[in-house]
Amino acid sequence: MLTIVLIDDDPISTFVTEKLIAKNVNQPVQFYKYQSAKAALREIYEINPNYLFLDLNMPEMTGWDFLDSFEPKNNEAQIYILSSSVDERDINKASKYQVVKDYLSKPLIKKYIQSIFN
Repeated sequence: MLTIVLIDDDPISTFVTEKLIAKNVNQPVQFYKYQSAKAALREIYEINPNYLFLDLNMPEMTGWDFLDSFEPKNNEAQIYILSSSVDERDINKASKYQVVKDYLSKPLIKKYIQSIFN
């Protein structure tokens, strides 16, 4: 069973991402959805996800704050930033985080899902 954490303050975006992944992945998936990066950070180590999709622009704690606080040595999650920002500075900043596998633009598309899960 794959375990996937979605962290995004937009419930519609989370819904679309979850449905697309569930439809295009050929194995059972358990989703954990958070509208707050702070709440996700409190529970992430107990969940120990295989994949984590992270929005950047959120209130209270941004995706950047989450990445700065996250301790990857305790977790093997493959982290993908899933953001509506196409700002080159964000893309470059994301590449400086070793734990970030890739920077993807919203909405998640089938091509991305196939490359991530195959």
